[in-house]
Amino acid sequence: MAPSAPYHDWLIKSLKDPKEAAAYLEAAIDDGDQAGLMRALRNVAEARGGIGYIAKSANLNRESLYRTLSAGGNPELRSLTAILHAAGLRLSVTTARR
Repeated sequence: MAPSAPYHDWLIKSLKDPKEAAAYLEAAIDDGDQAGLMRALRNVAEARGGIGYIAKSANLNRESLYRTLSAGGNPELRSLTAILHAAGLRLSVTTARR
């Protein structure tokens, strides 16, 4: 049996697709876990150019972005929208599924 690629490598590759990245973040938001959302944002940032690229594109300090996207991170709306924009995404609101 051929060895399989590590899950993280597969995930990062799939998150290069903006639709996949958006669905992934939406699922993380639906889970309601702050640490999980920060991990998902980190993964999307990695896939969409890397932390350094996202920090530069979002006009944020790279070290500060690492802290923001840590498990205990709690970004302000301004930072969150800048990060998403740098990743080619945006925040939106829809009606709740019932």
